[in-house]
Amino acid sequence: MKQDIILAGVGGQGILSIAYVIDNAALAEGLSFKQAEVHGMAQRGGAVQSHMRLSNGTIWSDLIPRGEADMILSVEPLEALRYLDHLRPDGIVVSSSTPYRNIPDYPDLAAVLEAIRKAPRSVVVNAEALAKEAGTVKAQNIVLLGAASSFLVLEEAGLVRTIEDLFRPRGPAVLEANLKAFELGKKAARPQ
Repeated sequence: MKQDIILAGVGGQGILSIAYVIDNAALAEGLSFKQAEVHGMAQRGGAVQSHMRLSNGTIWSDLIPRGEADMILSVEPLEALRYLDHLRPDGIVVSSSTPYRNIPDYPDLAAVLEAIRKAPRSVVVNAEALAKEAGTVKAQNIVLLGAASSFLVLEEAGLVRTIEDLFRPRGPAVLEANLKAFELGKKAARPQ
C-alpha cells in the first residue's frame, strides 16, 4: 500500500498544518512517510507545494515523479492546476473553489475551476464558506483535509485524533471550529 500526495496552496493557508495531521496520523497507523521540503513558505502569499509519500513499505525518494501522484490536495484552485501534470491517470484533485488573488492577472476563476473538473476525478468545495460556517475562516485547510479524507489511505479516526492533538492547546473554540470544518469538508465531498 502506498499513496503519493502533492499539497499545494499559498503561503499562510495552512499547508504545514495539513501535512502535520497526515504525517502524524500515518505514524500512528505504523506507516512510513516522506515529505519533501515545503517550498514557498518564506513568503506569505507566495506559491507553496510539498510532496508527501505514505507507504507500509520502504519509501526510497521523497519526490513524486510526474504522472504518479494519487492526489493533489490544494487549498487554492490555481495552484491545483500547476500540478495537474503530476497526477496519475486515475488520480484525484481535491481543491478549494476559493481563489487567493495574489497576482494582478489572476485568470478567470470559472475557467480555472472548469480545468480542475476536467481531471480524471475531482472534488471542488467552497472551503471559505464552509470554514466560516464552522466558525473561523482560518479553517479552510481543515475543510480541504475533510474533503480529502475519504480518499486517503488513513483511518478517519486517526486524522480526527491528530486534529484534536494539534488544536486542543489553542482552546475549545478553536478545536471545535476545526473539528466542525473537517466534518463539513467531508460532507461536501460526498456525491450528492
